[in-house]
Amino acid sequence: MQLGARDETGFQRIELNMTPMIDVCFQLLIFFMLTLKVFATEGDFHIKMPIAAPSEGKPEDMPNPPITVRLKADDRGRLASIQMVEKTLKSFQELREEIKSICAGKDPTTLEVELDCDYVLRYEYVMEAITHISGYVTPDGTIAKLIEKIKFKPARGGPVE
Repeated sequence: MQLGARDETGFQRIELNMTPMIDVCFQLLIFFMLTLKVFATEGDFHIKMPIAAPSEGKPEDMPNPPITVRLKADDRGRLASIQMVEKTLKSFQELREEIKSICAGKDPTTLEVELDCDYVLRYEYVMEAITHISGYVTPDGTIAKLIEKIKFKPARGGPVE
């Protein structure tokens, strides 16, 4: 049985056919290109970077200052009062109505709320405030978004370090 041709020195020369190997490489390349899934960016953060240099002409409108909502707690961590822009509110529903009136006629993506909470305030009240500020479910079952940008001031009355 002769596998390959022998040259004049007596060594057997083996020929490799590279065509099937190149075909497999191209098939793998095409397979990986077709199965590649491009994912969107994981987090969508509203970051405003400073402008590089002032431009001449009409100045841009100043962004809306954050709306401060003050949540005061009693000594046991229960909600004592809700204040928004120096106005005392009686309930979270009243807070939502105030937010809705502020959002009326404005783009809610340009508005921002800053929560100013006492250190001992229970977490449930903070979450309730966030729920009433960020949106609500309409009677027909759709979600009406209000203000999505919510930030926190450092807690008042925290432990002294």
